[in-house]
Amino acid sequence: MIKRNILVLLALLLFTKLQAQIPSDFVKRDGEQLTLKGKPYYYVGTNYWYGSILASTGEGGDRERLVKELDFMKKNGITNLRILAGAEGPNNQPYRATPGLQMSPGVYNDTILAGLDFLLAEMGKRDMKAVLYLNNSWEWSGGFSQYLNWNGYGEIPYALANNNDWAGFMRYAGQFHNCEPCKEQFGEYIKFLLSRTNQFTNKKYTDDSTIMAWQIANEPRAFSKENLPAFEEWISNTAALIKSVDKNHLVSTGSEGQHGTEESMEVYKRIHADPNIDYLNMHIWPKNWGWLDSENISGTIDNAIAETKQYMNDHIAVARELNKPIVMEEFGLPRDNHTYSLDDKTTNRDKYYQYVFSRVLQSAKEGGTLAGCNFWAFGGTARPNPDREFWQNGDDLMGDPPQEEQGLNSVFDKDTTIKVVAKYSKAIKSATKGKKK
Repeated sequence: MIKRNILVLLALLLFTKLQAQIPSDFVKRDGEQLTLKGKPYYYVGTNYWYGSILASTGEGGDRERLVKELDFMKKNGITNLRILAGAEGPNNQPYRATPGLQMSPGVYNDTILAGLDFLLAEMGKRDMKAVLYLNNSWEWSGGFSQYLNWNGYGEIPYALANNNDWAGFMRYAGQFHNCEPCKEQFGEYIKFLLSRTNQFTNKKYTDDSTIMAWQIANEPRAFSKENLPAFEEWISNTAALIKSVDKNHLVSTGSEGQHGTEESMEVYKRIHADPNIDYLNMHIWPKNWGWLDSENISGTIDNAIAETKQYMNDHIAVARELNKPIVMEEFGLPRDNHTYSLDDKTTNRDKYYQYVFSRVLQSAKEGGTLAGCNFWAFGGTARPNPDREFWQNGDDLMGDPPQEEQGLNSVFDKDTTIKVVAKYSKAIKSATKGKKK
């Protein structure tokens, strides 16, 4: 009997060991690298914020377009999509993504939830990975400002409706980090969403390897130096909450980098040193940050690339110090003449993208810490409405959110940029083929 028990125990130990050796379909972190199925994971991806809306059967939904675009992206090597999990309502606000997912605290739009289910199911069929962000500093999906509005902080001071008063909007949104009910409601939303079971796959979200990472917010900011302590505490607490609910997935902040931490690289380093944060993020916007002159794009593109090189180097250095990977998950550039028509070429954008992609390729060859990038953003088969600059209900959803000119930074299926993407995606895949961690 004792001998039999010993044999059973040995068999169980052997089974456990063999199970541990089976490559996981989840993206994992191993030191400075992301890994997938036991191999280094490097990628060229995109931002597809509107994916769950497009995947729904309600307003804004178009599953035929969604499936077509997923096939197109897969064919061209775009297999990592950064997606807004869902906007906050109501749906009657200006410059806002609609329909929303959370219409009021704890009240959810089942049609958008089903859209997110469908999107993840279709991505899973194509071996694609999703990074889902759960909140937003900016007004275009509700985010911080909508939580504040729900909790008695007054009307949201939309910058575009107030003579581009971005300072006023940021003062308002910055109150989020000291609004306890706001943060509690966001925490309840996290627990609700992460506990969901996909109606198309019957998989719990926590068990779905299509999801690469949960991201705390799109470009989370303190919006003032005074708010930094509360901001850091919120990042840490939120990361811990996500990990307490979901042990399988990676967690990231969604930070722009130094530009999103009141220019403090020390704050950036501290929030990403947290043990519940698995990898670092950085975003780069050459035009918005004054590195690129919109009236002389071709004459200033080299300066934009030089500034980008330095910004990337500085943040990659922090990632190496922390022994964690880093992803360049937002970057974009207007068309050559800063118009929104597909007739306007993308020569300078292609040159800029090529530089960023080449950095990822170099990292893949060397086993470096720069794990990938997600360009902003995929516009696919959508087309800007020639009768207006800003999005209105009924217009095609595309990479440019409703508060930006439609076609400003979107990469459409007919753009030459797609050829650049496909070229580097293929090269990165070849560089990592056969490598084992």
